[in-house]
Amino acid sequence: MHILIAPNAFKNSLTALEAAAAIQKGLYSSSLQCTSTCFPIADGGDGTAALIIEKCGARQVEVKVQDALGRTISSSFGLIDEGRTAVIEMAEASGLRRLKTAELNPMIASSYGTGQLINAALDEGVNKIIIAMGGSATVDGGCGILSALGFTFLDENNQELRPVPQELIRVKKIDLSNADPRIACCELIVLCDVDNLLLGPEGAAAVFGPQKGADATAVDQLDQFLSRLARIADRQFGKAMDKLKYSGTAGGAAAGLHAFINAKLVNGIEYFLDLTGFDEELEKADLLITGEGSLDAQTLQGKGPFGVAKRALKKNIPVIGLAGKVPLSPPAELLKYFKALMAIGNEPAPLSEAGQNTAVNLERTAGNVADLLNFSVTRSSNQSAT
Repeated sequence: MHILIAPNAFKNSLTALEAAAAIQKGLYSSSLQCTSTCFPIADGGDGTAALIIEKCGARQVEVKVQDALGRTISSSFGLIDEGRTAVIEMAEASGLRRLKTAELNPMIASSYGTGQLINAALDEGVNKIIIAMGGSATVDGGCGILSALGFTFLDENNQELRPVPQELIRVKKIDLSNADPRIACCELIVLCDVDNLLLGPEGAAAVFGPQKGADATAVDQLDQFLSRLARIADRQFGKAMDKLKYSGTAGGAAAGLHAFINAKLVNGIEYFLDLTGFDEELEKADLLITGEGSLDAQTLQGKGPFGVAKRALKKNIPVIGLAGKVPLSPPAELLKYFKALMAIGNEPAPLSEAGQNTAVNLERTAGNVADLLNFSVTRSSNQSAT
């Protein structure tokens, strides 16, 4: 039996690479005679660019940029396709992981540093840029990125505004006269890990604002700002950025880049799997094991485990999903893609403690899965022999 191990990251616990290693260790500790391949995955969320850079053998370029609060930090991006394509991780510059919990405040956070990474990539002469947008600390509609590319945001008195929502809530128009002309000649691909729209109760501010430090008042103000930005996009550029699938990604940055610099928004996991040659590895597999922190109804909304399970189903390869949390009654639609869903927790524990034990729990559960598979194979062989 050959097993393909393709987990997503377990948020705040393990990277996808670490999760795959734990599962493989568990398999090899069992009685099952098998081979396996680790193929950690990402769907546009935090860590996506790092996996693409590793799998595609990219050259890394170090850059000094601003974090979401304007402080100078060291960051990087990758170059693939013989230097013609840059791979950028928004979280590398403008990510939550760059800030302390007490510092989170999307009203003053800016994606400017991600724009600096784009500038640096253009300086390298690329003609294509892939941006993974998960894990951002911002809800600025991508205005920080655009500011770094020379866009200017003006109020009703034609006074320039800093590219942060606290000021942009007064934006009236956008001046493109100093925009970097190179961006118009560069293909931009945005990998999206959520399909939320820009505005409303399921929009960027309401759903993701609180995760980034916004209270109820700030959520309302952020939604007002994004609504104002959408009206400007419609009036000045003829783009309905608020109606676009994936437009809520990264605090509306996906929508902003689509509306103002023609970025193409794509399903993150599908693009990742195609780019990294996942199907070639799947062809060799008898079984696929995937997983992430939670496997539930939201998994069906374009998350990594759903992406690989969907491809496995087309090839009649069974899929086992491992997660920190699994619903007591999983949705029927989810069970169409997974032969088994298994929660890895061994006993009740606080979330912080469970997170610290993720590797151990994954290893143990994978070993149990392998032992059950071995029992099934042995039993079938014995029955055939008699």
